[in-house]
Amino acid sequence: MTIIHRNALVPYSASDMYALVADVPSYPEFLPWCSKSSAELLTGNEVQASIEISHGKVRKSFSTLNRMSKDESIEMHLLNGPFAFLEGRWRFSSLNEEGCKVSLDMDFEFSNLVMKMLIGGKFTDIANTLVDAFCVRAITVYKDR
Repeated sequence: MTIIHRNALVPYSASDMYALVADVPSYPEFLPWCSKSSAELLTGNEVQASIEISHGKVRKSFSTLNRMSKDESIEMHLLNGPFAFLEGRWRFSSLNEEGCKVSLDMDFEFSNLVMKMLIGGKFTDIANTLVDAFCVRAITVYKDR
């Protein structure tokens, strides 16, 4: 099992950063490995998110059930995809009026050795750089404020 823990301090509010991560349909605009994404509201605080990862000619999709706590956290639980196990949690902690701490904890294991060999390295790289990718996205989206 691969376990990822990443965090960053950013000069944006917890609400701002939560909004970026919660906006799953916009992922292909700024995540080069994401060729397709969608989100469907299931209940007031549950969203089914689907993401397609492209790595060379290999494309793999997975879906998660995301439990949303507005401006505070997003918990992800695997529904389907090339994993035996995938869980994650984004946390957005206000530090003051001008910033927050963004944290991502993710645990995953691929369903078989072939999947691990095909996209395991790429997915580990993705997981390790997700927090940074959203920090860069925040600069682009919120630069004129």
